[in-house]
Amino acid sequence: MGFRESLTSVDGMKITASRSKNLARLPAHVAIVPDGNGRWAERRGLPRLEGHRAGGKNMRTMVEYLNEYQVKCVTLYGFSTENWGRPKEEISGLFRILKERIDGDVPKLHKKNVKVRHLGRIGELPEWLQESIRGAEKWTENNTGLTLSLAFNYGGHVEIVDAARRIAADGVPPEKIDEKLFSSYLYTAGLPDVDLLVRTADEVRLSNFLIWQTAYSEYYFTKVLWPDFGKKDIDQALLAYSQRERRFGALL
Repeated sequence: MGFRESLTSVDGMKITASRSKNLARLPAHVAIVPDGNGRWAERRGLPRLEGHRAGGKNMRTMVEYLNEYQVKCVTLYGFSTENWGRPKEEISGLFRILKERIDGDVPKLHKKNVKVRHLGRIGELPEWLQESIRGAEKWTENNTGLTLSLAFNYGGHVEIVDAARRIAADGVPPEKIDEKLFSSYLYTAGLPDVDLLVRTADEVRLSNFLIWQTAYSEYYFTKVLWPDFGKKDIDQALLAYSQRERRFGALL
C-alpha cells in the first residue's frame, strides 16, 4: 500500500448514511484545500473560471453538510499569497466569484447560525471585496454555530511573520513568548488547531496552508476534483479520520 492510499484507506468498509452520522469520533476543526477546479473545467472544454465558479458553489453545500455533522470549525483555502502570480484575468475573476458567493451564500449560512471570519491579509484585496468580507463577518459575528473561516490572500509563512511582527510591536519580552501566546497572535486566534485536513484533486502537499495549526493534523487526500467532491466523500473522509489513533507524540 502506497503513501497516499495509506492515508485514505478505510479498510474497504461500506459506509452507510446511518453509520456515517454515528461515528465514534469527529474532528472539531476540518480544513479543506479545494483543488482541481481548473482541471475540472478544462476536462469539460470550459474556461478555468467556470471551474472556480462550480467549486465556489460546492463550498456552501459541503459547509452545510459538515454543519449537519456538528463539526465546530471549517476552514477553506480560497486564495493564497502565491496566487498573485496567476494571470490578472483569473485573479480578478476569483475576486468576483468570492463576492458572488458571499452575497449569495452568507444569508443562507447566517440562517443556519454559521459564523464567518476571514484569514489572511485583507488590506491587500480590492476595497469592494474588503467591504463584502467585513460585512459578512459583522453580520454573523454573534452566531454561535459552526465557524467558517475563509483563507483568502492567506499564506502560512506570511501568517507566522505577521504574528512575530505583532508580538515585537507589542513589546512582549522574549521570555514571555511560548506556544500559547504565539498562537494568540495568529490569524486563527481563538480557533482550535486543525484535526483533519482534506485535499482534493490528487495533490499531496500542504501548499503553505495552516502550517502551524496542522502540526498534528490527520491528512486525507483524494483524487476527486473539488467541484465533484460530494457528501459521500465527506462521509469517507470522516470515517477515515474516526479510525485513526491520535497519539500526539505519546504512547497510548
